[in-house]
Amino acid sequence: MVHAAEPGVTDTHIRLGMVNAQTGAASGLGRAMLDGATAVFQEANQRGGIHGRSIELVVADDGYDPDRAISETLRLVEEKQVFALFGNVGTPTTNAVIPIVQEMKVPLVGAFTGAMTLRRPVVHEIINFRASYDDESDALVQYFVSRGIKRFGVLYQDDGFGNAVLDGTVRALQRRGMQLVAKGAFQRGTTAVKAGLAALIGHDLQVVIMAGPYTPVAAFVREASQAKLKAALATVSFVGTDSLLQLLGTEGNNILISQVVPLPEERTLPIAAECADLLARHVPAARLSFVSFEGCISATLMVAALRRTGADLTRERLILSFETFDRLDLGGLQVTLRPGDHQASTAVFLTRIADGRIVPADLAPGAK
Repeated sequence: MVHAAEPGVTDTHIRLGMVNAQTGAASGLGRAMLDGATAVFQEANQRGGIHGRSIELVVADDGYDPDRAISETLRLVEEKQVFALFGNVGTPTTNAVIPIVQEMKVPLVGAFTGAMTLRRPVVHEIINFRASYDDESDALVQYFVSRGIKRFGVLYQDDGFGNAVLDGTVRALQRRGMQLVAKGAFQRGTTAVKAGLAALIGHDLQVVIMAGPYTPVAAFVREASQAKLKAALATVSFVGTDSLLQLLGTEGNNILISQVVPLPEERTLPIAAECADLLARHVPAARLSFVSFEGCISATLMVAALRRTGADLTRERLILSFETFDRLDLGGLQVTLRPGDHQASTAVFLTRIADGRIVPADLAPGAK
């Protein structure tokens, strides 16, 4: 039997840490990521673990607050001695722990954020599954520009996340010889969006791209409707599509939403059918949503890397294993990671709310 000297690794267990929002305004995202990951890790354990070791997932709640993310990450790394971190949620919270993972050389895998701070320059310890906010912003801008739309505004959460989407949108427009017409902001953890809306009114906007989690975005959609804002509305995947739909229903009709995973209902994709099956078996109270689907895919990638690393498991060997994935097939999704590129996927899928449900963008009625 191999006796590993690495923190969080014993002859029988691999201890992983998850620090994200389990309570508060973004808790729907953190809980769904946990659901998807739990299903995959429990299945791996039932099948004999990783080279005989079971995965133990220690969960800590940061409430989508950067200061709490720092303290909980330090607690998990120093006191709980986790081997690696998995499934962080949010740009400000993940940005806050970058210095910790770099100094302590702890891998951080599958964060639910598309921020470029985690991608360029490459942070050796950070492995991303999802497309970046630049990728999502570009896809949204291209969708509207191809339909003749030229006047763009952005409603953004005034923090690292909102600014990442704002900057990505500005770059996407500049690449097409265009400029952002107007922008409005709101504070994280609030639904105080009226000032942001006021900054957008009166500019003859044709579309507003919204950067926020589901609670303030839903508040903005309702305020914009009351204010008779005529612009089309769009947002990126971090909104938490399923949670937004629960809040808005048909009030959200025609909102365009970029996704980094395919429609969960598209069960012809093997990974979607597998994740739905794993959730039904191991987390029966949950359903396959966009966020739990991402948690499942990211955890599947994590398990693949742990297996590839072998019995002599170290943090550095794990990172090197990730970097050997070249067009790895995850049930119909191909991912590639290299030493100079720690983002496994660049895929973006455009969806729209239609009749109170999520459909592919081009199938939704009333496109503007």
